[in-house]
Amino acid sequence: MTDTTSRTGVVHLTDRQPTVTGPEMLASLVPPPQFDDATFDSYRADAAYPSQEEAKETLMRFAGRGAPAKRGGFFSRAKKEPEVKPGVYLDGGFGVGKTHLLASIYHAMPARRKYFGSFIEYTALVGALGYKNTVDLLKGADLLCIDEFELDDPGDTMVMTRLLGELVPTGTRLAATSNTPPNALGEGRFAAQDFLREIHAMSDSFQTLRIDGVDFRQRALDGHAVVSSPDEYAEAIDAGAASGSASDDAFGDVIRHLARVHPSRYLRVISGLGLVGLSDVHVLTDQSEALRFVAFVDRVYDAQIPIVASGVSLDQVFAEEMLGGGYRKKYLRAISRLNALTHAQRSAA
Repeated sequence: MTDTTSRTGVVHLTDRQPTVTGPEMLASLVPPPQFDDATFDSYRADAAYPSQEEAKETLMRFAGRGAPAKRGGFFSRAKKEPEVKPGVYLDGGFGVGKTHLLASIYHAMPARRKYFGSFIEYTALVGALGYKNTVDLLKGADLLCIDEFELDDPGDTMVMTRLLGELVPTGTRLAATSNTPPNALGEGRFAAQDFLREIHAMSDSFQTLRIDGVDFRQRALDGHAVVSSPDEYAEAIDAGAASGSASDDAFGDVIRHLARVHPSRYLRVISGLGLVGLSDVHVLTDQSEALRFVAFVDRVYDAQIPIVASGVSLDQVFAEEMLGGGYRKKYLRAISRLNALTHAQRSAA
């Protein structure tokens, strides 16, 4: 890593050890900055995939912004109205606009109290405040939006199941996204039948909407992350520092640092940055390290901070055996986002 200790505007992620209080975490449960202005009107459904427009129309009705479903004529037999469920669950691949639609629900629904966060942010809230205090705080909320429902830890999943089970009877409506249908969550990862039953029981609260499509981040890209030479990397860090604030760390140092910081605090690690620099990138072969890096990439992408990197291309950072395992979709989503963020840096240069 280049010595940048005395360079104005350059920081090291490894020097940041943020702390976050429970009330601060609750206040931060809003859509990421890139979705501040997300609306149903700004969602561009791909005509090649009708399920996108169909999902949009259904969600508009869910949020109270759409026209009621069309009825037949005077002599038509009245259709039985579908069962109204307290939640909607958006299932689809990465890059088809699920988070945009989720944020659109948040902005469109005229709710007095509403929250938007990733699965990990909600479970971190429980960790910081305790289960009962979290239930008490969220009880009475009109809407909970949960982005990227995760199953990395059976304990966290069961906590979230219990939490939602207590909130739904009090009138809280739910909207969630995932890359897997709710009745398939956990399959191929955990064998405990009682755990699977827990997941299946929770899925009954949701109307599942399938959203097909092509990853929008790849439509205009060549499919590979941008790799910078050492000179290009140094120039990018200097430019980022001159225009605000840039971080410069060796990739291996960042990976080790992430193990010492709870994922709920990763957003604070990158707070205020206009560029993230990762030098000497290498292939990750440890599953725990790889999953922590995925969580870090998610926060960088949410904040829309470009990445400049040298070494191994970031679209090849996960070992081949990982891409064939149970977390394949998470790694592919991270690669998609890394490609977009490195291209964003090159475009801005």
